[in-house]
Amino acid sequence: MRMPRPHDLIWLRDPQAFVAEAAAESWPEWADAAWLARAPVVVRRDHDDAGRIPVGLRGVTRAQRYGAWLPAEQCARVVTPGEVARQARWRDHPRRDEIPALHALAQISRSLDAHAAAGHWHWGLTGAAGFSLASGIDVLHAGSDIDLLITAPMPLSHDDAQWLADLALSAHGVRLDIQIATPYGGFALAERLRTGGRVLLKTDRGPVLCEDPWRPVVPTNATNATNATSAP
Repeated sequence: MRMPRPHDLIWLRDPQAFVAEAAAESWPEWADAAWLARAPVVVRRDHDDAGRIPVGLRGVTRAQRYGAWLPAEQCARVVTPGEVARQARWRDHPRRDEIPALHALAQISRSLDAHAAAGHWHWGLTGAAGFSLASGIDVLHAGSDIDLLITAPMPLSHDDAQWLADLALSAHGVRLDIQIATPYGGFALAERLRTGGRVLLKTDRGPVLCEDPWRPVVPTNATNATNATSAP
């Protein structure tokens, strides 16, 4: 199995052992073994020389977030944002007509598929929508956003970047947050369009301000924290 990447969802092999080994004085009560037997953890951006995976635990509310380190042998199943998108479970979701984000996904997914194929990039779902659709744990509400991850091994063309920006403005009344993943890290599309190029690139060694996120100068010093809560 390949090393999980930021935004991937991981189901644990032995939640009880993980909680027993990792639980510190500040460990949240909601993140117990019963919850982690159902809920996947999400890979975040950080680095550990011992090979542990930086993950974020999430509960049913926005306030329930916690950063932890996961031993690689605890990975029972990994689902990528792209796999969530390809599964397209919004099509038969029981609350599709109640949740604007699910309705919007049904409207924009075919266009995303077509543009991604032509532009040699991939798209996936992260955030609450990705978590809910992958796990079956419904944390969505009427105001939920759509968090898109565009994985682009090569620089996006100007036309593709502009098309994505236009898509975000016409997502059927739903806020569309678009992150671009390069081989070196991730950045916000809106920031690159606003500045004309320069962005804050999130890497596993820390944030890097760069003109070209496909050719950054990445720092080599890692600053890890046991209870890091940084986003992927």
